[in-house]
Formats: sequence, C-alpha cells, structure tokens
Amino acid sequence: MEKVIIFSAPSGSGKTTLVKYALSRFPAMAFSVSCTTRAPRGTEKNGVDYHFLTPEEFRTKIAEDAFVEYEEVYSGLYYGTLKSEVERIWNAGKTVIFDVDVKGGISLKNYFGDKALSLFIMAPSVKELENRLKNRGTEDAETIKMRVAKAEEELSFRSGFDKTIINADLATAEKDIEMSIKDFLKH
Repeated sequence: MEKVIIFSAPSGSGKTTLVKYALSRFPAMAFSVSCTTRAPRGTEKNGVDYHFLTPEEFRTKIAEDAFVEYEEVYSGLYYGTLKSEVERIWNAGKTVIFDVDVKGGISLKNYFGDKALSLFIMAPSVKELENRLKNRGTEDAETIKMRVAKAEEELSFRSGFDKTIINADLATAEKDIEMSIKDFLKH
C-alpha cells in the first residue's frame, strides 16, 4: 500500500534532524522535496533540500493544480508539495517522507487519510525552541521573534496529528519516531 509519513513542527524543534534519522533507519523511504519561494539558507541546494521557485513560478503551479497542498506561510512566502514528487516516490516503490510546516502537515493528513502517519515534533518548551533558533545562527533577531510567535500559534494544532514527539532528548525522540513508523508500516 502506498503510504506517507508526515513530519511537522514549529521551527527549531529538531524536525529536520529527525527526518534525516528516519531516512537513515528506513531505506524503503524517500524524502519528498518541497517547493518554496524563500531564499536558500546556508548550504541548501535546489532540488535537494527544496525546489526554490519565484512567487510567479509558484502561482503558475497553483493555477496548474500541481500541488497536493500548499500554504502562503507569510505574505508572498509559499511552501508546497508537488503531486509529481509523491508519484515519483511511489512509482519507485517507496514510502514518502514529508518535512512540512504545521498547516501543511494537517492538509497532507486530510488529503492522504489512513495512508498517512502524521507526527508533530515539538521542543520541550517555547523558551528552549527560542534558544535553538538563536543557536542555529541562520536568522536575525526579528525573524526569530516572528518564528517564536508563530510556534506558539502552531502548538495549538498538535491535536490534529496522529502522534506528538517531544524532542527534549534526541536519542529518546529518535526511538519514539522509529517505533511509531515501524508500527504504522505493519498495517
């Protein structure tokens, strides 16, 4: 059966680290590369970390109904999941792993229903999340402030996910992820 695993979290929760862990533990899974209109950060590469599009290119794909889901996260800043990405992975006989924002995660769960396991990753506290964002060193103070405010709002959506993983201790969070995925794939 074609299945998907959805990882969602507020920024700074350790979601990307946990996605990479899941991919290393489950070779029959493949990462769905999302589209975004934001600029690449650090060493991010087009087509590997994201498909980086202009807002005009993104809006064209919306008009073409090319997305499973998309979200205008901030004005002019879009993220989305291409239908072609999901088909590419399923055609290779693999399970899709998504790394998406919280609203995108809920949209994907609604779209895929029982074919999806949706995991909400969260830091042990908003203060810890703020510290992680600062330590990452990729954003200025104003952006961090905006992300923390957004994270507080996103926490209210966690009941819309199948399982919440609190990432206080990485080894424990990794074990929880692995057990959740193994259980889901059995059915």
